[in-house]
Amino acid sequence: GINRFDTYRVHHDAIDDLFGAKILRFHDFDGQQYQLISDEHNHGVPAGTPWRHSTVDSQFAIGGLGPAYITTDHYDELVGVMTDLLGFKQIAKDGQYTLLELNDGGHGAQVIIDYQRLIPAAYQGFGGVHHLAFRTDDRDSLQHWIEKIGAAGLNSSGFVDRFYFASEYFRPIPDILFEIATDGPGFLLDETYEEAGVHLELPPFLEDQREAIERNLVPFNTEPQTAGKA
Repeated sequence: GINRFDTYRVHHDAIDDLFGAKILRFHDFDGQQYQLISDEHNHGVPAGTPWRHSTVDSQFAIGGLGPAYITTDHYDELVGVMTDLLGFKQIAKDGQYTLLELNDGGHGAQVIIDYQRLIPAAYQGFGGVHHLAFRTDDRDSLQHWIEKIGAAGLNSSGFVDRFYFASEYFRPIPDILFEIATDGPGFLLDETYEEAGVHLELPPFLEDQREAIERNLVPFNTEPQTAGKA
């Protein structure tokens, strides 16, 4: 990771340890903070399959997303919502960091709370994270969460139909937005697996804006990759 970052002139820190895992923090060109985390001792939710056409060797390739970080000065309120309402378990603390996880655990099911007192409120901009989404099975389970979050007195969007999935949005604390989204029907609702990503597919409620959306897209290669083709 470090050698590749140096080759591409990506600003990074030294390798560190957090909650028993090796991490490598780095910044993108917008100044957004990220980290690579080693799955060497990871248990729980399995990692995904790295892209087979990547220029990165499969043993070093990225296999998933997580843990997610939330930086806040509303520590008690946020941890309370995540443990009492959403069902997270508090696993460990390390200085300003608190590790929470769901169900089977593992990096793909973890959230780390970064408690920073008197931190200024964030605002949206390039590289910023708009919201953090959690999965639920279907519309019936989503309705369960809508009722549960409403009963907790949190301000929420209620049911939102996104065509490819359904969602609810709510704020557990000021300036933090969560989403609970259904797994289906999925992005193959209006295209085949073989054609996925080749054409710009839009939900019906955005079709009348297609021309404006396409005009603002940055061109990139949408030719499907096939076996033996890099």
